[in-house]
Amino acid sequence: MAKKRRLLAHHAAKPAGNHVDAQAETLATLIEYGPDEHDLRETCFTSLAQGQGFQPSHGTLWLNIHGLGNHALLQEVARRFKLHPLTLEDILNTGQRSKVETFEHYLYIVAKLARFDDASGCVLTEQISIVLGRGWVLTFQEHPSGTFGEVRDQLRKGAGQVRRLGADYLVYALLDKLVDRYFGVLEALGERVETLEDVVLESPKPEVLTHIHALRREMLYLRRALWPMREVLNALQRDDADFFLSETQIYLRDVYDHAVHLIEAQEMLRDMIGSLTDFYMSNQGNRLNREMRMLTVIATIFMPLTFIAGVYGMNFEYMPELKWHYGYATVLALMATLGLGMGLFFWRRRWL
Repeated sequence: MAKKRRLLAHHAAKPAGNHVDAQAETLATLIEYGPDEHDLRETCFTSLAQGQGFQPSHGTLWLNIHGLGNHALLQEVARRFKLHPLTLEDILNTGQRSKVETFEHYLYIVAKLARFDDASGCVLTEQISIVLGRGWVLTFQEHPSGTFGEVRDQLRKGAGQVRRLGADYLVYALLDKLVDRYFGVLEALGERVETLEDVVLESPKPEVLTHIHALRREMLYLRRALWPMREVLNALQRDDADFFLSETQIYLRDVYDHAVHLIEAQEMLRDMIGSLTDFYMSNQGNRLNREMRMLTVIATIFMPLTFIAGVYGMNFEYMPELKWHYGYATVLALMATLGLGMGLFFWRRRWL
């Protein structure tokens, strides 16, 4: 069910093969900037004709496209920036694994944006395609997410080093925001683990085990998104084609360290979930043992009482004390004394 909800949430309006629907709306925004304070221009494209006649006038440009349904616009972007047909195919096929591909005049990066859906309890991911060229950056998103809003604000205000260091630093800033989103996902999963720990300790019902297995599945899904991301950052640090300046490489190492920290935290949470399953099974076994011990004590108390009642229930004519006037009361008193004595013995042994 979790997998079904994830597919419905992220691949709605997509035909077979993970390709997007041609009817989806696409919004393209262009930010041109330079190192000077007022060297900034932001343009929103509402038609293909507007984009075809546009001429950039600043040193660095960032074109961001929300939605991948307008194939004519995507074809025009690919023609304008001389993207390889395989690159465009990978952009449209949103089931790609995070990766880096080097072409003659640009780098193509596939990354995964992750978020935790509280309603379904699932980790949802979205493909982000980033193309880095000499002085320009293209980003393709399936849906508007607000992840890069802080980067846009920094460009508008001229804050930080994003205006000064150019396109390669912009890609670092975008990747940094993508990696930072995973911290929120891990925090939400950690809260789920802590909640399940309390439930297992207080009232380990059978459905709790279902929640534990569902959470373990989400951790595996997150792991499949995090490990390729680390490989991408590691490949960008090498950067044999020199798309990243040495000054930006330092920042890439910082993002790589964040990714390693995320993987370590994810592995720790996965181990906690595994131990949570063991704790649940152990707790259930202890509860069963206590119940069985209680039943054993009760059966043990009634064994001599049943023996006495069975002996005096036999239909022999010549039995001792059968005609005794106080025999019935004496046997009841004996049975009561014996039962209370055994109960006191078990209580002192803390079996009750």
